[in-house]
Amino acid sequence: MKKVGVLISGRGSNLQALVDAAARGELGGEIAVVVSNVESAAGLERARKAAVPAHFCDHRGRPREDFDQEVLQLLAAHHVDLVCLAGFMRLLSSRFIRAYAGRILNVHPSLLPAFPGREPQRQALAYGVKVSGATVHLVDEGLDSGPILLQEAVPVRGADTEETLAARILEVEHRLYPRAARIVLEGRCRVEGRRVLLEEA
Repeated sequence: MKKVGVLISGRGSNLQALVDAAARGELGGEIAVVVSNVESAAGLERARKAAVPAHFCDHRGRPREDFDQEVLQLLAAHHVDLVCLAGFMRLLSSRFIRAYAGRILNVHPSLLPAFPGREPQRQALAYGVKVSGATVHLVDEGLDSGPILLQEAVPVRGADTEETLAARILEVEHRLYPRAARIVLEGRCRVEGRRVLLEEA
């Protein structure tokens, strides 16, 4: 069975969506390990409750490459085939991305390439867009710049705040991310330039 490693920094709600999909047999693999750079991250407890090995790796006061090497060693020890970033608030080094080229996914709460980086809901409301959404993309060396695998739109309502918009987008993230992981684990996509071409199940 294919194995997934999940990197987190916070509450781990997208991690939970992946864990739940795996439990239902809908992920196309199993969650093999969870790694957080924040010791107090609630997602670590989610992993432990699901009997998934959970590790804290401290990035503070270390070169990025040293931290990434420690994480790579953990992923290798658990024979990870696909890395899913789920609220992981660090940029990965070139070495890490090369090690898992084409096998790192991230989910972002906007319709990329619009509003990359932090606080995309605030950016969307400030810009006055009528539609936002969620994007799952392959990770490259840029910031939220990799080829797009799946997207789904979420209408922006007149009364929306950052919190209400984020909550509706998060529901979409929880649907999209397990689907995207399964597509990659089953080898049902190929990249041509910036386009990701999907095959039917």
